[in-house]
Amino acid sequence: MIDTAGTLTEAASAVLDQGAKRVFAVATHGVLSGPAIERIAKSRIEQVIITDTIPLSAEAKACNKFVQLTVAGLLAEAIYRIHNYDSVSNLFI
Repeated sequence: MIDTAGTLTEAASAVLDQGAKRVFAVATHGVLSGPAIERIAKSRIEQVIITDTIPLSAEAKACNKFVQLTVAGLLAEAIYRIHNYDSVSNLFI
């Protein structure tokens, strides 16, 4: 989860300072509260990949660092399996 992105952007800077060539971030939930979008936009992170569990704001959509992936199909299949007493864990094996 990315909330204010303080820890994320500081960690990105730290690993780059230690020799990493590139930094990408991945999170399930992009809460992106307060200064998060501005911090990410100004950070050395190349790309932030998040799911669509929380809609992106217009400001986040305008930032070219965000890529949003859908989990709709996965959630639909999980609900279907639960309803039909099938294995949900097999979705992740």
